[in-house]
Amino acid sequence: MKDSSRSGSLGPLPYVVAATFFMEYLDTTIIATALPQMAQSFGTSPNALSLGMSAYMIALAIFIPASGWVADRFGSRSVFFSAIVTFTLASLLCGISQNVVEFTAARVLQGIGGALMVPVGRLTVVRSIDKKQLMQAISTITWPGIVAPVIGPPVGGFITTYASWRWIFLLNLPVCLAVLVAVLKWVPNLRSAERRPFDVVGLVLSALTLTAILYGADMASQPDTNPFVGLGVVVIGLAIGCVAFYQARRQRHPLIDVSTLKIPTFSVTVVTGTITRIGIGAVPYLMPLLFQIGFGLSAFKSGLLLLVSATGNLGMKALTTRILQRYGFRRVAIAASATCGIFTIVCGMLTPDSPLAWILVVVFIYGLGRSLQFSTLATLAYADVPSEQTSAANTLWNAAAQMSIGLGIAFGAVALRAASAVNGNGSGIGNGADHAQVFTLGDFRFAFLCAGVLTILSVYGYVKLARDAGNRLRTVSN
Repeated sequence: MKDSSRSGSLGPLPYVVAATFFMEYLDTTIIATALPQMAQSFGTSPNALSLGMSAYMIALAIFIPASGWVADRFGSRSVFFSAIVTFTLASLLCGISQNVVEFTAARVLQGIGGALMVPVGRLTVVRSIDKKQLMQAISTITWPGIVAPVIGPPVGGFITTYASWRWIFLLNLPVCLAVLVAVLKWVPNLRSAERRPFDVVGLVLSALTLTAILYGADMASQPDTNPFVGLGVVVIGLAIGCVAFYQARRQRHPLIDVSTLKIPTFSVTVVTGTITRIGIGAVPYLMPLLFQIGFGLSAFKSGLLLLVSATGNLGMKALTTRILQRYGFRRVAIAASATCGIFTIVCGMLTPDSPLAWILVVVFIYGLGRSLQFSTLATLAYADVPSEQTSAANTLWNAAAQMSIGLGIAFGAVALRAASAVNGNGSGIGNGADHAQVFTLGDFRFAFLCAGVLTILSVYGYVKLARDAGNRLRTVSN
């Protein structure tokens, strides 16, 4: 493995990668608020534009598993640079698209760029940074994925209200151009010395797995569809995933190397971490609905409350490394998961009559716990992974992380609609009724309870961790 960029200093590399992460994650979350204006511009319905959202996810599902192999073969800087160029071009095409077909095609291209940009960027950081700087580096590149889903909706609402939805995509252009210059200057072109054959069967199976899971999760989260149909598609995806897992174990050079799951610290971040991320990931879906439907707030005022969570995320970023150094990964993972679970449940107990100060405290503490847990998992994942398995571990990690995002939304949507059906607030789940007339505070309380309990249950996986888990990163830093 060629790696001439290691040094004792953190350097600019993690910040360059973090900038691309922020663009990709913000672009993914910000678009939802612009759908009505986009539909009006295209002369169609918002539901018709969901094709563009699904096309983006499918492109991610197909190309994320191939990201590690492509980076090993052609070099991390070459692939990272090409991915940013692709993402930039796609952003421009999205911004100037005139109909649904053009927009959908541009979103497919954007998904290809994003599928390579985020995993390869993370892989480059892990390979290039000394172990003693890894906690700080991972914390730096993780915060965009934590903050963007929270600030995306209010930013999208502001842009679409006071400007045009096209600026959501066009604003990417100057940022992307600046990042491209930085990539040429600071990103090393690392590649594997081993020439592995491309696992076509593994690509097909992994693509089908992620596509079914992400598309099914998207179906379950749509207000005019039956979420249980979406869950059925998710189950089919999981079944295909079992086949893909069996096939990968038999391959000498699998596209997704599941042997990395034999590493305890990596395994817990993928398996238990996925459960945690599903529970935590339901909250960004549920909270805006609670504030707008349950409290009757405008989208803009709801967004302002969500910014408090983003403040907690950013505030924790500066403390994460010191907390992990002092208390260790096992204790922090347990405490952060428990905190997220408890305050997720508390979020569901909020009412329009709750004091504003209390609402802000609850949302802020949830943001602190969410940031700390995500950073802990992202760092612990690579603590004990040998250098020759870094690429394989990174591919599996990114596939699991992307899958958990969709499943988190689906979990929140199904829990909310199940509560609505049980309480008799609607004629059925996914019957196309206006969700503002269906969901009550009791429904939200149940949905937040489900998400919180799931997050708390995941604590058991972290309890089983060795007490010295991840200490390799702590000791080299002392």
